[in-house]
Amino acid sequence: MKTWGARLGSEPDALALDFGQSLDVDVELAVDDVTGSIAYARALGHAGVLAQPEVEHIVAGLTAIREDVVVGSMPWDPSLEDVHMNVEFELARRIGPLAGKLHSGRSRNDQVSTDLRLWLRRSIDAIDTGVQDLERALVGLARRHADVVMPAHTHTQPAQPVLFAHHLLAHVQMLERDRGRLADARRRVNVSPLGAGAIAGSGVRLDRERLAEELGFEGVTRNSIDASGDRDFVVETLAAVALAMVHLSRLAEELVWWSSPAFGFVRLSDAVVTGSSMLPNKRNPDPAELVRGRAARVIGNLSGVLAMLKGLPLGYQRDLQEDKPPLFESVRILRESLAVLGRVVAGLEVDAERMREAVDRGFLTAVSAADALADLGVAFRDAHHILGRLVRRAEERGVALGALDDADIHEALGESEDAVSRTLAQGPDIAEHLRAALSVDAALARPDVIGGTAPGRVAAELALAAARLGLA
Repeated sequence: MKTWGARLGSEPDALALDFGQSLDVDVELAVDDVTGSIAYARALGHAGVLAQPEVEHIVAGLTAIREDVVVGSMPWDPSLEDVHMNVEFELARRIGPLAGKLHSGRSRNDQVSTDLRLWLRRSIDAIDTGVQDLERALVGLARRHADVVMPAHTHTQPAQPVLFAHHLLAHVQMLERDRGRLADARRRVNVSPLGAGAIAGSGVRLDRERLAEELGFEGVTRNSIDASGDRDFVVETLAAVALAMVHLSRLAEELVWWSSPAFGFVRLSDAVVTGSSMLPNKRNPDPAELVRGRAARVIGNLSGVLAMLKGLPLGYQRDLQEDKPPLFESVRILRESLAVLGRVVAGLEVDAERMREAVDRGFLTAVSAADALADLGVAFRDAHHILGRLVRRAEERGVALGALDDADIHEALGESEDAVSRTLAQGPDIAEHLRAALSVDAALARPDVIGGTAPGRVAAELALAAARLGLA
């Protein structure tokens, strides 16, 4: 058998052959290629192309090949160009000329698309498991430190106090959206192109729907031209993977910040940090940094595949061979990043005191006091200005907002243009009312809405997440 067919009068140039071979990459599809071929052999039997004994002989040979692939004893020959021809040649070596009938009505164009979809379907399932494992680590950490308070930031500046668990649940929400995007991509992955042939459809009257059902697909492609050159499902998956890596990179960035002595909020376990080749004092958060760096590679892979596709006419083009390296790498990076961040999160030591000290700096409860004034009838914009003046005075005196004396508070109220504020300034209890609102507990309790950081709301969200993830 010759991979280049009888149409060509000479054997290929060795350099050109090596340049075109893809075995080193698409060997990843070997199990899926055999699985697809087994189903295709049975479909040829149903179509009357193969007699039942021939089907059984081919299936037995392919099953033995799949076993060799799994245990690593399958012989691979790069001169045979790709994984598909390697499997076909090995089948011919084992069962003889009958192997040549297997390709009846099938092109490598619909074959590789089928293999890739089978591979991607199970890869997305594995990613989903990894995402849930990281969510469990985050929820577990949140439950262990349910009462810890930390500063939330906007513009990288301290903004308001929140529960540490609330912050961790924000990452869980991001990961849940990643799961949704991957599940949505999987639905479009899970459509069978087998039977589309090279471009016009198979010349064998296959029962494509029965064939798709045997391979676990939810349906079949509806246009043979589109089926042979479609790589939308690759792009969609890459986009979901890239965004998931962006989310992991954001978590990694926070772990790098928080573990720095300047923050001191968390300490990564010795098992997941590295030392320095020069500085004996260092504890470097390398896994988190590498997740950040590899996110850039995944983003680049998405851009590369989009750029490759944008100039292609309909139908299969050999350019499409280049979809697999970026896809395989991106899926591998995401799976590895999920696993390593799960280890990092599970082993985190949390310094609740350092977090609380950070909360007590920066006047983080000011908006809670402004809301408390609004409760009394002060226009919020006026209340905002009043608290701004109080923050400035506390800053000048080097004290916390709650440590300002009554005179400071009444003066700030009296300076307001709002008549209600000026009236409140005359009352004896307003200073105490504001000090109560300035406490961290009051600031945490006030956002008592769905999705807010009020302890009861966070506890409810933690319980929902734990139940969804099967945590006792």
